[in-house]
Order: sequence, then structure tokens, then C-alpha cells
Amino acid sequence: MCARSQESADRCSGCGLVVPGGTSGCQKIVDELWAREFGDVSYFRVHRMTVDTYCLQHPERYCASAKSFAAHLTGLCWLIEESGGRAVGSEALRRWLNGSVRLEKPEAPPVRGGLTVADVRDAADPEAYSRAVEGWARSTWEAYSSLHPMARDWIQQALSGRSRPSR
Repeated sequence: MCARSQESADRCSGCGLVVPGGTSGCQKIVDELWAREFGDVSYFRVHRMTVDTYCLQHPERYCASAKSFAAHLTGLCWLIEESGGRAVGSEALRRWLNGSVRLEKPEAPPVRGGLTVADVRDAADPEAYSRAVEGWARSTWEAYSSLHPMARDWIQQALSGRSRPSR
């Protein structure tokens, strides 16, 4: 196999990470991160951000429906722009998405950030890990900049209890 074909075969189809096994290799890395988070509360504090970021970088698998897409997009918006504050906000989002709201799923950007799970994997301690996850999340959030207004609108709908259709 030529070098170009090998790189293509080992490139994750979601985030573009070149890793042995491609998409499955990328999934293996995030599975290891999630195991670390579940195994130690000092790592778990960024779990929600890790999940939303990974899912938005791999929307074909993790954002199949409009509601799952909205859950991860608004979740990351809430964590970054509201610093994850006011637990009532995340609960309102959950209730709103579990309700009868109808959403159209927007297109994910073709490039979903310059950082990947590989940029988090080697963090040596919980503080470095949290910083790495936040950097990865912000990189992904910026890649979705065209959808920021939609995410903010969905959050406002959730907080106000509205269920009007939105793009």
C-alpha cells in the first residue's frame, strides 16, 4: 500500500486524526479518556465537555438525529459560554430536548477543530488534563462558529420553556 493510501486508511473520518486504525483508533483513545474520567473524580469534572466535544467532532456517529446534535452543540455552548454554571440551565436543556420540540439538523462543518483526542491523551495530571480538554473543546467550538447563533437560540428556547420549531 502506498503512503498516501495508508494515511487515508489510518485517518479518522470524524476529526481527521491520523492514528493506527483510523476511526476505530480514535474511538479507542476516547474510550481510554472516558475510562480515566470514570476512574478518578479529579478527571471526571470535565467529562461532559469531553463527551460533547468528541461527539461534535464525530457527528456521523454521535449526532445522528437533530436532537442529539442539538444536545451536544448546546451542551458545549453552555459549558464554554456559561462556564457550565447554573445547573438549572443544563436541566432545562435536557427537559427541552426530551419534549416535543422539532428541530432541523444543521450541517456540521467539514473541519471540526484543530485539536483532537490525541491532544488530551498525554496530559500528566488532572489540572493539565482539564486544560487540554478545555483547549480541545474551544477549538471545536470555534470550528462550529457558524452555528453559535443557533445554539444560543436553542438555549434561550430551553430556558424559557418554548418549543417552537427552529432551524
